[in-house]
Formats: sequence, C-alpha cells, structure tokens
Amino acid sequence: MAAEDLGLFGPDSVSWRLHEEPILLVAGLRSLYLQALHPLAVAAVVQNSDYKTDPWGRLVRTSTYVATTVYGTTTQAEAAGRRVRAIHARLRGTDPRTGTEFRVDEPDLLRWVHVAEVESFITTAKRAGVALSPADVDAYYAEQRRVAALIGLDPATVPGTAAEVADYYRRVRPELGMSKAAAQTFLFLTYPPLPWRLGLTPVRLAYFGLAGTAFGLLPPWARRMYGALGLPIADLGANLSVRGLRLLVGALPRRYRTGPIYKGAMERADRAPH
Repeated sequence: MAAEDLGLFGPDSVSWRLHEEPILLVAGLRSLYLQALHPLAVAAVVQNSDYKTDPWGRLVRTSTYVATTVYGTTTQAEAAGRRVRAIHARLRGTDPRTGTEFRVDEPDLLRWVHVAEVESFITTAKRAGVALSPADVDAYYAEQRRVAALIGLDPATVPGTAAEVADYYRRVRPELGMSKAAAQTFLFLTYPPLPWRLGLTPVRLAYFGLAGTAFGLLPPWARRMYGALGLPIADLGANLSVRGLRLLVGALPRRYRTGPIYKGAMERADRAPH
C-alpha cells in the first residue's frame, strides 16, 4: 500500500495544530489591516483585485488556499502555489507616489504579505489563549517557509524564527505608512457590504466587534500609523475580546468549524502508519 501523502506538514507539525483554531479568522483580518500599511502592497491589491465587488468570494478563495497549503496533499499544495504564481506573474501595479510600474510578484512584496500573515496567525492565536511555547512559535515560522516557497520566495530569505520576524519588522517599518489606499482599505475592512441582506441586522454589530478586535491586535506601531493610540490598555481590551471570541467559536459543534480539506487530511492521517 502506498504511503499516505500528508502534505507539506503532517500531524506532528505546529502548522496542523495551529490551523485547527477557528479564531484564525480574526488573524486573517488582522493581517489585511497590517498588509495595507505597505504602500506598494496595498496599491497592488487596489489596482488588481476584485475585493470591493466580491469581498466574500475573495475571503473564501483565500481561506481555501491557506487550508490547501496546510492540510492538502503535497500535490494539491504545489498546484495551488502554481496557480498563485501564474496570477501574480501577469499583474503589474503603479507606485502612486512616483508613477513607476512594478511587478506584483517582486520578492519584497511577497515577503511582506507572507510575514504579515503568518505573524498574524501566531500572534492572534497566542493572545487568544492557544498554548504555544517559544519553540512552537519558531517551529511554525520555519514550517511556513515551505508555503513561502510555493509562491516563489527563496525560503532562506524568509524569517524563520520569532527573533527574525521582529528584526524584519524593524527593518521594514521605515517603508510603511498611511496612504490614501490604506485609508480606503481600512474603511472597507471595517465596514464591508455584508451578504444576504445582513447589513441591517445584529450581524453588522457582530462583524464590527470582530473587526475592532482584529485591529486592536495590531502592533502598537501599526495602530499609530492608522492614527489610533498604541496604548497598553488597548492591548488588554483586544486580548479579552479575542479570548472571548475563541471560547464562543469553540462552543460550536466541530462540524461547523472544519472544512472538507481539513477533514480529508484527518482521514489520511488516520490511515497512515503510526
């Protein structure tokens, strides 16, 4: 019998354990707020994406991609990476400050998006109360270099420990800041159109609370770039909110918290030799 393909990571990885947490939905929103502070990264999205006309479709596609890279087979993950690389290779953006054209798949931009995403996953999970040791955190960053390779990055150029991520943020912060596109993205992320005529119901208030939590989880320096206060009391409030959200979502039946890609991975893991 052929060995089961457990994908890029497998049952013993931090990636499998971390991405079982539904609270990472908040992390995804946090990463979008953070990514928007890079002038070229946000310009690339605004100029090439359908996020304003199909925000929920984009969310589903992004979530499916992340699930595929973490829980899909190696073949599925590599195919997903090829599709993303092919899309990025066709796209160009224009720097709104200089008018210079740039490629969307420039390594510096891909690296920024990758680091902002994986750091958001780790930070949100930890602040929500997920038990992660410093060794777990470093292992996750190292594992996720394999995902960075799928989109065309040299893994050696991608931060692979918490210390390297912190150093990367220190180096890249002078390039970040508020822009017109970042302000527009902030407003859209905070008050998007809701599907199925839910905009005038308590769902709107619930989403606003989720968005506020995601924004509150940003590093203080990022909140200050948006014009908000980076005070410790805001960090405390975000911690309490995200922990409450994790408890609330965790109370849902498991069938509502997992998708087919995850379920397929669990079935393959059950069949694999132990």
